[in-house]
Amino acid sequence: MNQRSAFIRYFLAGALALAGMLLQVVPANAAALDARRNFSGQGFDTCQAPDLATMDAWIAHSDYRAAGIYFGGRARACKSQTYLTTDWVRQTTRAGWRLLPIYVGSQSPCVSGSNKNPYRIDTKQPTTQGASEGADAVQRAQDLGLDPGSALYLDMEAYDIGNASCATATLKYIQAWDRAVAAAGYVSGFYSSADSGIRHMAKARLAGSPDLPKVLWYARWGVTPTLTDEPSLGSGAWTPHARIHQYHGSVTESHGGKKLTVDRDLIDAPVAVVG
Repeated sequence: MNQRSAFIRYFLAGALALAGMLLQVVPANAAALDARRNFSGQGFDTCQAPDLATMDAWIAHSDYRAAGIYFGGRARACKSQTYLTTDWVRQTTRAGWRLLPIYVGSQSPCVSGSNKNPYRIDTKQPTTQGASEGADAVQRAQDLGLDPGSALYLDMEAYDIGNASCATATLKYIQAWDRAVAAAGYVSGFYSSADSGIRHMAKARLAGSPDLPKVLWYARWGVTPTLTDEPSLGSGAWTPHARIHQYHGSVTESHGGKKLTVDRDLIDAPVAVVG
């Protein structure tokens, strides 16, 4: 009986020691992964990915640590992207930059302005189109070395959310794009005007619509940067680590002798996972 008790005590002690080791390892790895996927701080986005010399100068002489990159989509304005390659992605990431991949796909049928009108969502097949363009976003992300776990942000310019048929088609496209991105192991993000696309997503959430973006990037210019007091979003919606506020647009800045025209962003959200 004493030998048996001793064995049981020995076994339990070993099991507890192993459990303690696992408890120490798992949170550390989870924290490291979370830090790799999420970023909190100042960032910018600009149409054309800057050359490496400019990126080096800006990370050395500015407070910016994250940069939006327009990596795909048929409505993307700067299509050539001379510098945006797998090597650029690796080198900027190693230098300390966190990247926000932006995909400018088909735009809402009732998009404001004329610059993206030729690239509208087909109202007869928004789900099919969204799925196809979501798959394209995944492929282009993989081509650049953006690994699963990365957030991919769908850029949907301002549109008339009061137009019911247009809003319905737009939502179907967004949901299909989100499903395609998520199925490949990526995080679905969404950029739009705070008073159009973002307000639309907030209403869809309250209505219980599925397959909505996991992260919202809202444009509201000329106000104090905020990740908590956006009027279009409830205080508990898209938190934590799920908001970006683009608070100023088309600002020309120079850091380290390198000039860029950028939009300014306050970030607490997932970024690209590289390598």
